[in-house]
Amino acid sequence: MPKKKRVQKARISVIDYSSNKSTEKVLKKIEDAFPFKNRKSVTWVNIDGVKDQEVIKKIGKRYGIHSLVLEDISNTNQRPKIEYFDNHIFIIARMISFDSKKNKISSEQISIIFGKNFVISFQEKQGDIFDPIRKRIKEKGSRIRNLGSEYLTYSILDSIVDNYFNVLEEIGEKIEKFEEDLIADPHQKLLKDIYKLKREILYLRKSVWPLREVVSNLERSESRLISKRTGIYIRDLYDHTIQVIDTIETFRDTIAGMLDLYLSSVSNRMNEVMKVLTIIATIFIPLTFVTGVYGMNFKYMPELESPIGYFVTWGIMILLGLMMLVYFKKKRWM
Repeated sequence: MPKKKRVQKARISVIDYSSNKSTEKVLKKIEDAFPFKNRKSVTWVNIDGVKDQEVIKKIGKRYGIHSLVLEDISNTNQRPKIEYFDNHIFIIARMISFDSKKNKISSEQISIIFGKNFVISFQEKQGDIFDPIRKRIKEKGSRIRNLGSEYLTYSILDSIVDNYFNVLEEIGEKIEKFEEDLIADPHQKLLKDIYKLKREILYLRKSVWPLREVVSNLERSESRLISKRTGIYIRDLYDHTIQVIDTIETFRDTIAGMLDLYLSSVSNRMNEVMKVLTIIATIFIPLTFVTGVYGMNFKYMPELESPIGYFVTWGIMILLGLMMLVYFKKKRWM
């Protein structure tokens, strides 16, 4: 019998907070999170690992989440989007980070469900960029402690978008290095690296463009789950997504220019090589003519019998070569 594939167990953490207090727990099973549902405080349930279908089904049943939403959570190739339901709002975003070890961009789907007093987030794996949010929740008197679940959702999305700027900074440094290498020594490997970076920026663009529509939709939403006092923060988040998109478009144009610069550099190098070869060939044309004439071996060629004929011929050929070099220099052809 074939062995069953082992499913990685999900890690479940809960943060429950109000203006007066906050508690954070790591749970052994999803059922331990259910008592928090009916509290007046805000509860953030974070689940690391979406392969554990049992956990997703149980939490979906408890919070009345549609089966199609649960399907989208498990399928981690979703496009960023937002969907409205009677008692909750479902959002998908992509958390982008730069892997310095592998020197490439990595992506992870973040699924968020938020209702009146709860936020449930699903991540593909452990490790995220939300520690600053957790730290702010622990601080008594912080804004996040005095606002509702919609502000927590905004904070999660804001952290995702802010991290885009960190990734763009890394990409900007790579672009600067590639430009320096292009001017100094354009080579085939550099061209491959530029194309790789171009694909990464295209992937980043595909992740950010739909998120802009998500935030715009959230800003214009008339859902009772979004309070007016949170609206100003969502507008600011929308401005940040526009900045990210503008930067991505600038990088796209820069890379297109780099590809043109590479082709121009290679073409210029080829032209320089061809110019040198052409000059050499041009110099040897009259010399070849001279040697061809005296290589015909006619019996009555007067120069053949001269004792200095050989040296005179060499002198003429050297003089011709020097005269042509001087002429090329004067015309600035070399």
